[in-house]
Amino acid sequence: MSQVLAEVLAANQSYVENFGDKGELPLPPGRHFAILTCMDARLDPAKYAGLAEGDAHVIRNAGGRASDDAIRSLIISYKLLGTREWFVIHHSNCGMELFTDAVIRGLLSQSLETAVIDESGWRDVGQAFKSAFPEEAQFIDWLTFTDLAASVVADVRRIRRHPLVPSNIPIYGFIYDVKTGQLIEVTQATEAGKVQANSTKT
Repeated sequence: MSQVLAEVLAANQSYVENFGDKGELPLPPGRHFAILTCMDARLDPAKYAGLAEGDAHVIRNAGGRASDDAIRSLIISYKLLGTREWFVIHHSNCGMELFTDAVIRGLLSQSLETAVIDESGWRDVGQAFKSAFPEEAQFIDWLTFTDLAASVVADVRRIRRHPLVPSNIPIYGFIYDVKTGQLIEVTQATEAGKVQANSTKT
């Protein structure tokens, strides 16, 4: 058993022992909102947004991007589980700004090993586990970006324009500052995500 696995199982056992009445929580989120944010380990939505178990849906991926799957989750969150407000929260010092689609495609075409970055940029450290299908990397939109605020605006707009997203859900855009823990509103994103009273979408 790996050390990580042992630590996770031990932590879970402790959690179980103090689980209390959480097993009685209802399926729909009690505070009726959802957050789309990055998978970065420095971000803890429970802490920066004041969440407890059962409060909200939190959807995470690399960059907190409005991918097709993220939008799928948001639509389910609203349609079947009753969320009424959505937050798109990207963050400073995001790893998605450190490479381009071309870079990751090139790295994956060389090796499936973990790459490293130094002053010269990204590079592979070996050829083990070389991909048998390097072309697969070419078909994925890796959703990298170079402008943090612009990425928040783009994602809010993409969600707002989706034909299955109702116009009466406000979508807020924020950047989480990893140095201070503060949520900083991207006003252009929140404006793009505001309720559309005259929209033909319902």
